[in-house]
Amino acid sequence: MGIDNGRVRQMWHLLEPLHAVVYYAPQVFEELGSLGYGTEERWPSYFALRAAPLGAPGCHRVASAFYSFSPRMVAEHIPVAWDVAAPDTVVAARTRGVDRAYRAFAGALTDDPGLTEAAALARRAAEAAPTGARPLAAANAELPWPEEPHLVLWQAATVLREHRGDGHLAALLTAGLDPVEALVSFAAIGAAPVELFASRGWSEDDWAAARERLAARGLLEADGTATEAGRALRAEVEHRTDELAAAPWESLGADDTARLADLLGPLWVEVLGTGLLPAVNTLGIGKV
Repeated sequence: MGIDNGRVRQMWHLLEPLHAVVYYAPQVFEELGSLGYGTEERWPSYFALRAAPLGAPGCHRVASAFYSFSPRMVAEHIPVAWDVAAPDTVVAARTRGVDRAYRAFAGALTDDPGLTEAAALARRAAEAAPTGARPLAAANAELPWPEEPHLVLWQAATVLREHRGDGHLAALLTAGLDPVEALVSFAAIGAAPVELFASRGWSEDDWAAARERLAARGLLEADGTATEAGRALRAEVEHRTDELAAAPWESLGADDTARLADLLGPLWVEVLGTGLLPAVNTLGIGKV
């Protein structure tokens, strides 16, 4: 019997925060700052941290893999990021930062047998994730596995979230949504406030032009909200994303996936309790 899409999406909701601490934890900022990256804002470290597993990619490859960021914004941070530190140095620093962050907010949970079991289950799922046409998932899957269970869990969460993200881009392409149209259409269904998407670096002219294109397709009302057709298209994108993200959970099996969901609960609560992660996000977690 297959895995229900609702379960697939639940696993994303549980694992995404466990991965995302790497972009917000002060311990990670300290590690990247010690290498010479600016940490007054998150973007210099974000682009280095997320792109480093790819090697030393240029701005075109990063813009392609990240998709939703304006190429102009990407070019501000890539490839100059590799003038600060080599990608393997960045990967090592992010592992140290995540280790410190998890020990700080999870405390005794890092030594809990339940976390060890969760790490083993999550690794099984991550190792079963197909990586064809999924560059970010493949790059992270190639990294050596750490020994500590909390780091195994973080790395598995990273592979799985990038696996889902890569599949999401395929769903957007199939729906005929270019990078800025993907954001405009997502904002149009109320996934996040329009202002929040300004963090992706698109200009007002870019946004307005995308609105016009979507309106011409019958997907947007004059006020920028989604039409019925626009909502249906976005629902299909999310449905297709779930389908493309199902393989690791199909491999793990329904019972072990359910067990992992239960085991992740305490750590998920600890992560959210740190207040590090934004309450509203451009991923639409809690909205889709």
